[in-house]
Amino acid sequence: MDHVRLPIFGRRGLGMGQWGRRTVVLGMILAILTGCGSETVRTADPVETPATGEGAAGAGTAWTLAAPLRIDGVRTSDGGRSLVVDAEVPDGAGECVRGLRGELDTVEHGTVYVRVTFETRSLDRASGCTGTRRVAATVKLDGPLSSRKVMVNSRDVYTPAGATPPALRHCGENGCDPTPPRCTSSSYRQAVTDTDIPEHTSWEERGCDDTWLVLDLSTRTGPACGDPGDGCSSSGVSQRWFYRAEATGWRPVTTNGDAGCAGVHEVLPELPERLCASLPRLDRG
Repeated sequence: MDHVRLPIFGRRGLGMGQWGRRTVVLGMILAILTGCGSETVRTADPVETPATGEGAAGAGTAWTLAAPLRIDGVRTSDGGRSLVVDAEVPDGAGECVRGLRGELDTVEHGTVYVRVTFETRSLDRASGCTGTRRVAATVKLDGPLSSRKVMVNSRDVYTPAGATPPALRHCGENGCDPTPPRCTSSSYRQAVTDTDIPEHTSWEERGCDDTWLVLDLSTRTGPACGDPGDGCSSSGVSQRWFYRAEATGWRPVTTNGDAGCAGVHEVLPELPERLCASLPRLDRG
């Protein structure tokens, strides 16, 4: 477990005991010097170590060491000698994030471990840091990444295998090994994951063989879409995607919502007619 030294404002506070008997001048001096002390704090992932004590409350909204809310992607730069980590952090009126850092932690068993941290005031509701924004943190490596995997904050794993440079491919629930393109539910899940669509999207198979896959994708909408039953309602089918089998899994090729084969054959003439002849017109909800 890492140890991080954070500024702790007013470690002893200004209690009523002997401090209460000090003069106003001494009180002003202490107020100016508040925050000059330090304290060793244990951190975990995600890294959250709120400042405590009466002095912290008196000094205003406390700054807290934290990890990103979400990792949106990882790509290489500088000839593979650096990583750029796209992350989601708190945002709002005023300063919500400071000290963004990307650091190389260690390299073990073919995996590069990196950490992305920053300081934030978002844990205090009064700070106004209720939104989010995207930032990029650069991590210098000890050499070219080559074929090594990348783990960010002991949570998200990315690999260059099967990816389109400079981007790395996010490893899913089945690990980093590509899912073979098959006419199975787990293989369809891989196809949907690799498609540029919103989260919380379901699918319906419209046709599949050893080379081609047709899926109708439906995205639920609502005040807070998460697990089924949380208030989201289906918006109906929004897109129909056509996939081609490759060594690394199903890869999206094109989208078309026309009935039958006429529309899709304009952009994908090699698609077998048996997979599109009976397709209904896409209902976009």
